[in-house]
Amino acid sequence: MPKIKGKLGIEEFYSVIFNGEPISIDQTVLATVQKSFDFLKEFSKNKIIYGVNTGFGPMAQYKIKDSERTQLQYNLIRSHASGTGNPIPAKYVKAAMLARLNTLSLGNSGVHTSVIELMTSLINKDIVPLIYEHGGVGASGDLVQLAHLALVLIGEGEVYYKGSLRPTQEVFEIEGLQPISVEIREGLALINGTSVMTGIGVVNTIYTRRLLEWMIACSSAINEIVEAYDDHLSHDLNQTKKHQGQREIARAMRSHLKDSTLTRKREHHLYTDNNGVSIFEEKVQEYYSLRCVPQILGPVLDTLNNVERIMIEEVNSANDNPIVNVEKEHVYHGGNFHGDYVSLEMDKLKIVVTKMSMLAERQLNYLMNSKLNDILPPFVNLGKLGLNFGMQGVQFTATSTTAENQMLSNPMYVHSIPNNNDNQDIVSMGTNAALITKKVIENAFEIIAIEIITVVQAIEYLKVQDKVSSKTKKMYDAIRAIVPAFEEDLVMYPYVNQVKDFITNHKNS
Repeated sequence: MPKIKGKLGIEEFYSVIFNGEPISIDQTVLATVQKSFDFLKEFSKNKIIYGVNTGFGPMAQYKIKDSERTQLQYNLIRSHASGTGNPIPAKYVKAAMLARLNTLSLGNSGVHTSVIELMTSLINKDIVPLIYEHGGVGASGDLVQLAHLALVLIGEGEVYYKGSLRPTQEVFEIEGLQPISVEIREGLALINGTSVMTGIGVVNTIYTRRLLEWMIACSSAINEIVEAYDDHLSHDLNQTKKHQGQREIARAMRSHLKDSTLTRKREHHLYTDNNGVSIFEEKVQEYYSLRCVPQILGPVLDTLNNVERIMIEEVNSANDNPIVNVEKEHVYHGGNFHGDYVSLEMDKLKIVVTKMSMLAERQLNYLMNSKLNDILPPFVNLGKLGLNFGMQGVQFTATSTTAENQMLSNPMYVHSIPNNNDNQDIVSMGTNAALITKKVIENAFEIIAIEIITVVQAIEYLKVQDKVSSKTKKMYDAIRAIVPAFEEDLVMYPYVNQVKDFITNHKNS
């Protein structure tokens, strides 16, 4: 059971979000939060503290009466619960809740301990707030999206509960839950921060790593199918480049292919006596989409590792305003809520995911085009040429979806639009960046699903099931359990969707 101690890693997110494991709160966390709350309550007397006894944003110039301070927090939550568009899927919302819970557990926010306790209960009981995609500009963080979370914590709004959308109040009554105590600045502390963009970002990194694993598997299998020379994957060649990502991709592909009987040694074929040969019938070197995989996927891996590091740094940071420092007995005003770190990393991630989808599309095209590969029928058509179409139809889908990814990969990071009466005069658009990256990743799974089906059809046509590596054979068997070998044309979309679902929800291990 993961325990909240103010420090979370990818493993804890995976356990809670993907495996549904419950969380517990370390008693030291509750003590830290209580201490922060008590300090802020005392410190804020006879002082002007933003969001405690002032209005918000441009309205901060207005002092709030002591008798209206609690109402101020409720007003903030209700007025900013203004999201629109599609609901964010529950998995991503739970990740956002876990990220928010963790940052509030650091003791830099001055919230009441009931916030920590109720958020823990919601996560453990799988009660997921309704949060919409549209609304965040990522400057004071995810104000709008987090307001929908805060709305649930005060017992209002709607939640997903046991498969349906229901009023929060109704679900709280069923589960015996009480809304949080709004005492000092619970409203501001809950909605002021980067936890939605970060939670989505963490899930994006988990899915991207899974996507990369399948891409490595496909890239390895296609090298087997064409009986490629293996020196482009060799340790000696790849060690001459200093990039860790390239070296790791080459190592992973060597591991995948270690028991394959199809890849060839150059020294057995081209480094022998070739006197009298003026034109080589077989390719001396493979096309780039086969030969340059370590150089193409290496930057993807390096970028992914860095994005993951930044996401976890953000999860474990105080990201609201103002910041309470009990040790220094001071309250600092600043901009830790600004989402530029997340926005930039999400843009980087969607660019490398798009490059992965482009590589998959090119490998797919190589298999489809008989004039390029010289060993397979057009469109890997196992039926009667002219009468049957094989994989021709799904190639259109892969090409179209790749083009969409290319368009979506334009950065959000540089699309700041001032708003909030120019108080927020430069913003991150981090939530948009994270959500668009989510879409790019989902698209990439579709493209790779189509490639995997085609790889399996190619293995079927060449009858090399017993010659491919054990890892390729395992992939072949898994996909064959979903998609039958076909000569006659099939309605393809159910199979593509089923394979997409399989590779999205299963590690290639």
